[in-house]
Amino acid sequence: MQLAKLTITPLGKSKLAPFTVLFNPASYSISKSVTWEEPGSKGGSKNRSNVKFNAPRLEFGGGQSRQLSFRLFFDVTDYPVVRGQKIRDVRKLTDKIVKLTLKERAGNKEMPPPTCRISWGEAGSQNLDFPFVGVLQNLKQDFTLFDSNGRPLRANLDLAFREILSPEQDQRRNDPEFSTRLVKRGDTLSSIAAEMFDDPAKWRIIADANNLDNPRTLEVGMSLSIPKTR
Repeated sequence: MQLAKLTITPLGKSKLAPFTVLFNPASYSISKSVTWEEPGSKGGSKNRSNVKFNAPRLEFGGGQSRQLSFRLFFDVTDYPVVRGQKIRDVRKLTDKIVKLTLKERAGNKEMPPPTCRISWGEAGSQNLDFPFVGVLQNLKQDFTLFDSNGRPLRANLDLAFREILSPEQDQRRNDPEFSTRLVKRGDTLSSIAAEMFDDPAKWRIIADANNLDNPRTLEVGMSLSIPKTR
């Protein structure tokens, strides 16, 4: 079975088209930084109890976004035909990646470079790496072969995407049983509790989880966090 091609899809209001690579990366890496701090370090004065130990106590200071890194290889020495056009300059392909680092315009409004979805193979609960949603944070281009006119024919591109997670996605990664529910017209907390917990009397669990001061007023389209019940 032929391996699916890696595809990069700009999201949101971006006008850039999805981009499928000519050659899949030979490997990829995912890294993540986690911050650990000495107690009191944020306030400028470290806890003097540390002098009693060979190493200071550490407190969790939060996690950073994951980073997806891989290298793409481009070769147009055989002048491949892409969407009906014969490619004689590898930059015709690599520039599609470069555009992911540039601002766009929508009417008179400037937009930041697009958030992208990187897909490779089938998405599923067992595939925690793809699809990967993030922004292109680092790009390096190396052109390695040229024709007699100086046009580049081969290139290696090193890409690093930084992940963007919604609060719901972040919670779901920490707790696989976490779920959300979009409010529909006619919904009440009692009806949602009956649907999710088989007990309309448990509406207060949902109200407390979403800091709802007035549970009688729900907005259509609102996303509610549905906690687990024991």
